[in-house]
Amino acid sequence: MAAAVPDVGARQIRVRGLVQGVGFRPFVWRLARELGLAGEVRNDGEGVLIAAWGAGDALDTLERRLVADAPVLARVGAVEAAALTGEAPHDFRIVASAAGAASAVIPPDAATCPDCLAEVLDPVERRHGYAFANCTHCGPRLTIAHAIPWDRPNTAMAGFPLCPACQAEYDNPADRRFHAQPIACPACGPRLWLEGAEGDPLAATVALLKAGRIVAIKGLGGFHLACDALNGAAVAELRRRKARDAKPFALMSATPEAFCVVSPQARALLESPVAPIVLLPRRDAMPEMLAPDQDHLGVMLPATPLHHLLARAFGGPLVMTSGNRSDTPMVTGNDAARVALGGVADAFLMHDRPILNRLDDSVLALDEAGAPLPIRRARGFAPAPIALPFRDLPPTLALGGELKATFALIRGGEAIVSQHIGDLEQASALEDYRAMLDLYRNLYDFTPQIIAVDAHASYLSTQLGERMAEQSGARLVRVAHHHAHMAACLADNGIGDGEHLGLLLDGLGLGPDGTLWGGEILAGDYRATRRLGGFPAVPLIGGAAAMREPWRNLLAHLVHALGPDWRAQAGPVLAHLPEPSRLALAESMMASGTNCPPCSSAGRLFDAAAAALGLYPQRISHEAQAAMALEALARPFFLDESPYPAGGESVLEWAPLWQALLADLVRGEERGRIAARFHLGVAEALAQAVARFGQAGQSVALSGGVMQNRVLLAALRKGLTRRGFVPLVHRQVPANDGGLSLGQGIIAALRGDGPCD
Repeated sequence: MAAAVPDVGARQIRVRGLVQGVGFRPFVWRLARELGLAGEVRNDGEGVLIAAWGAGDALDTLERRLVADAPVLARVGAVEAAALTGEAPHDFRIVASAAGAASAVIPPDAATCPDCLAEVLDPVERRHGYAFANCTHCGPRLTIAHAIPWDRPNTAMAGFPLCPACQAEYDNPADRRFHAQPIACPACGPRLWLEGAEGDPLAATVALLKAGRIVAIKGLGGFHLACDALNGAAVAELRRRKARDAKPFALMSATPEAFCVVSPQARALLESPVAPIVLLPRRDAMPEMLAPDQDHLGVMLPATPLHHLLARAFGGPLVMTSGNRSDTPMVTGNDAARVALGGVADAFLMHDRPILNRLDDSVLALDEAGAPLPIRRARGFAPAPIALPFRDLPPTLALGGELKATFALIRGGEAIVSQHIGDLEQASALEDYRAMLDLYRNLYDFTPQIIAVDAHASYLSTQLGERMAEQSGARLVRVAHHHAHMAACLADNGIGDGEHLGLLLDGLGLGPDGTLWGGEILAGDYRATRRLGGFPAVPLIGGAAAMREPWRNLLAHLVHALGPDWRAQAGPVLAHLPEPSRLALAESMMASGTNCPPCSSAGRLFDAAAAALGLYPQRISHEAQAAMALEALARPFFLDESPYPAGGESVLEWAPLWQALLADLVRGEERGRIAARFHLGVAEALAQAVARFGQAGQSVALSGGVMQNRVLLAALRKGLTRRGFVPLVHRQVPANDGGLSLGQGIIAALRGDGPCD
């Protein structure tokens, strides 16, 4: 916050940050009237602009309370004051939005606030039972926006003229719906219907769900597919139709305590304006097929009036999974839903408010201390800006990776990271990525001077960035994958310049030496890093096939760790390998180096350990399926077990670990204990390696998709802290590739005309 301006009796105050669409102007109006000030407040392209006349102490109080008492959805980035001349007006007014440089921010969508929910449930209120009630404290934002300033004509609500009652609320600064752009009621707003049914659409929908049917429901950022979560036949049928064999389903319930353990921290997250999916420990009563081999369920509370009404009428937990066929983006349009989901859903609950921008549900986990860990950053978070530990950065566009794709706009001292878009290998996800990129650039009138891409030339995001740079003349900066992970974690934690360490664990990414990395210890800063050590490079038998068939990684690790006589030590693990002919072919490929690129992948080591324990050794149906099952097995035991040993100095060697694991299998040790000892062994080896390279007191950025394994993360943090290091974990963007764009952007922006990776 700027230093106080001398008492000149009048000030112009600029408020930057997330201050439009959150009730900031009526907040200022009420505050100014309380303090006896005259003047005006308006929105413009940079945020909120205030002109105020009055006593110096009142003006000082105004500046202070703009931050201290800001509306619940506001995020004040800066308050800048300057002396103002001119004659004081007679009162304080809210005036129409002004044009200006488009640097303001569209606010994230927000879950239904308590006041709106109370109205929806109150039979005497005119919005009783209305599925689209909202105010300045809640409701759709990014999902219905196509331009700024954040005014109704620039939203999907432009086609719904206000009735006199809504217009009166909209025009009244004392009303919480003053300039609430999505304001609506049954007389003038969107309407709800169940296709092919008469009467109350919600009652008819509930009847279908109770009968075991599958219903496509148009929500805030897209369609969901819903069914009774306690009806095993309905859940199985949804899996069959959606072609989603085992990937966990998200659930919605107003009373998650009935089937999950809900800590106070989890309850606070569930009830926040974000209303994310939160991973909660499951109780035994829930059907296994909701999340096979998992000890947690992804659960969210109702986030809109529609979902509140549906949940209350239904009574029990509902599967609420994305409305799509497996691995494609969620459907948003009514016509598109009829086509894409026609063979999946038995019925369609629809409305006529357009969804302009697709937005998935955000997903969070809780660490061992109950603090949130982002898994997917989307509804409720995007596009809120992330403050950076640097200022005056040049406009930089970072295009992220290919999986869990996001992009980031770096400008000044903040980053605007897009919502999770998906895997760009899917044509529909790539189309959505392009559309969102155009939207964000238009919303923020953003022309990059620098375009940052991953160093992997075959990534579709990299190729798109290359073409954009060639066409625009922007400077192209290629950023090494794991440097971007490290930088994202540092920036996420507000860490500035200086020598830091990074422990980066993921599936794979291209290293600066042209080889495939995936388990690295780095040292450096935002501009450059050097590799200190990490995992050994082990063959990826069959290349991409090794990511789908864990037995390939098991074989590769056994051969690498134990040598030619690996069979003599493999014991019961042999039962999890394929038939002799396929096994012989794989060994021949390794011997000749045919389609077996070496890769220091942490993800593939965990796949190998899972396969050794018989967890999906032949094939997985979704990313990290085997490793997630391994983590769930380990969780009940890891606090009481001792780690397996490991060797090596700069390059870790896993032979002692594999020998101990195989010996436990031969003895018939419980699989959960083996899984726990494996996790602890990897964590202890990594903590020891960091201690060899670093000095106590240094920060260690923990990033990469494998860091979403909370058993491993807890053990790593404990081991590093015990040795005097400061472990840093992600809090605002995911540790997986969803955070890459943030790291890429800040690296490229700081380099200026410096060298590329």
